Amino acid sequence: MVAARIRGMARPHWLTLYGGILAAWAMLYAMALPPDLRDMAGIYGAEFLRSLCVVTPDAAGLAGLTLMWLVMSAAMMAPTALPAFATYDELGRRAETRFGALVAGYLVVWGGFSVLAAVAQIALTQAGALTVFGDSRSAVFSGAILVLAGAYQFSALKEACLSKCRAPLAFFLEHWAEGAFRNGVRLGVVCMGCCWALMLLAFAGGVMNIAFMGLATLLMALEKLSFVGAWLTRPLGGILIAGGLALAASAIV
Repeated sequence: MVAARIRGMARPHWLTLYGGILAAWAMLYAMALPPDLRDMAGIYGAEFLRSLCVVTPDAAGLAGLTLMWLVMSAAMMAPTALPAFATYDELGRRAETRFGALVAGYLVVWGGFSVLAAVAQIALTQAGALTVFGDSRSAVFSGAILVLAGAYQFSALKEACLSKCRAPLAFFLEHWAEGAFRNGVRLGVVCMGCCWALMLLAFAGGVMNIAFMGLATLLMALEKLSFVGAWLTRPLGGILIAGGLALAASAIV
């Protein structure tokens, strides 16, 4: 059974999805470290590299920032949805499915999120809450974001969305008649309901911070696994709230 599933996930549509995820991460790395600046990095050191890990609002504009957030969303969120994609693919052995349409619908939702995130980044930068490199200017602001993300971990909406992500078979069977694209949109909405607050932690940790993205992707993927997520979601919320309060307090004292 396991061997057959592994062979099934080596088919062309899966290889295309894997290739897209790798390409998204490669693009993020390219944004973080332009090749023509590697020599300068050797002179100025790691702090110089860190300052290059974002596309600045003044240079990129709304379109550039939206593209950046879309690439980041694809790189981070597609891996977290692999169990759901695999479930849909297995259902395709018993009925006609359109894997590409499902993934497209999923990414449309995250495209909308990317627009909103880009607008938020521009607004926060203009308000002085973020630097042009996407780093928080204030420990109080960073603490508030951490507390918000932590509090959302305990919300009924988060739990409802996670319950669907953790049971993709029931989710698809419930909405099967709506077709692949609409199922992808539904999956994207549910996924965004799980993860939007954790994604916005980028405003505290630094937008386009590769280390943050890797850690956040891992946590969001684990949250959606039924045998792990139930033990992770609320403790993570408590850690975020405690960290946010401590960070804000350190700035006030």
